[in-house]
Amino acid sequence: MSFLAALAAAGIALAAIMAMAWAVQRRTGNSGWIDTIWTFGTGLVAVGLSLWPITGESIFWRQALVAAMAGFWSLRLGSHIAARSRQAGDDPRYQALMKDWGAAAPRRLFLFLQAQAAVSLLLVGAVMVAAHRPMAEFSLIDALGAAVFIAGWTIEMVSDAQLARFKSRAAKGAVCDAGLWSWSRHPNYFGEWLCWCAYPLLAIGRDYPLGIAVLIAPAIIYWTLVYASGIPPLEAHMRRSRPQAWPVYARRTSAFFPMPPR
Repeated sequence: MSFLAALAAAGIALAAIMAMAWAVQRRTGNSGWIDTIWTFGTGLVAVGLSLWPITGESIFWRQALVAAMAGFWSLRLGSHIAARSRQAGDDPRYQALMKDWGAAAPRRLFLFLQAQAAVSLLLVGAVMVAAHRPMAEFSLIDALGAAVFIAGWTIEMVSDAQLARFKSRAAKGAVCDAGLWSWSRHPNYFGEWLCWCAYPLLAIGRDYPLGIAVLIAPAIIYWTLVYASGIPPLEAHMRRSRPQAWPVYARRTSAFFPMPPR
């Protein structure tokens, strides 16, 4: 019951957070703040669920580890998106959606963000399941999970820094193909997905059948980034804004998983 109560509280909190994101977008006209608020809000709820006391539970180190992972993810990514939103303004992906929705855009956006809140509940629920696995010993698989998270977090941080450095020097219309961006068109997205792949490693085991449910988190992130609101709208924007450089870059560079340039 305490587990279900925590999820219910998380669902209410996420719905309120995304309602606030909608209100901020309507007030500022800058849709970049939506993802900023989503990241900070999802991270805060994930940390809270990781540390939520479950009846009869006494293992704290796993809860602390998972809470730290969720917190570091949220702080780094949320700060990055916030800085980008202050500098670049409106997000072209949301711009395209708002244009397609026309006069119904405010209502459609609100419903869209509430759907995001529902998806976020699945993500933070997976984090909670990983945090509360009843296994006292720290295993090699746990160490691997922590290492996978650190690898993903580092890839994401380095690729964002490389892109920012390129943008500060590049001519208009150029495409970043330096560093990690020569191996993947979206190394930051790959790093993001890798971070979420860490949670199943911390959760799945013969002692904890519920842990298999945590696979939903990397599955959702992969589908979202590769097929939904990540790569497709961003690459459509890149094709429009960089019609000469982008096709050349896309032909020689893997879309998601890092591979040597062709």
